[in-house]
Amino acid sequence: MTMPFDGYGLIQEIDVRLTVELGRKNLPLRDILSLGENSVVELDRLTDEPLDIMVNGRLIARGEVVAQGNRFAIRILELVGAGAPASAPMAAPQAMPQGSGQPPVEDRRAPPPTVEQI
Repeated sequence: MTMPFDGYGLIQEIDVRLTVELGRKNLPLRDILSLGENSVVELDRLTDEPLDIMVNGRLIARGEVVAQGNRFAIRILELVGAGAPASAPMAAPQAMPQGSGQPPVEDRRAPPPTVEQI
């Protein structure tokens, strides 16, 4: 007996790695070796810029950090599609309907870490 092809049904259970990139910095090895506790490394991204959201190393979206209870979460601001320019949004962010089973996400950005927190 053959099963009808249902599109992506067979691959929907495959695990992938979702990564949120805060920023980058190229440093000489001597600077890396001199890092210690309480060292601060300035990254290339400004605090108000959206963060890159990647799946298996491929950029899929941009978003912002939010607090959800006592955990960090990410709010999707724009989707980046294959073949679309990386800066062109594909869809507006959608609010989560009430009663969807997920706790509501607080409508505020998480504050940037201070030197004391690092």
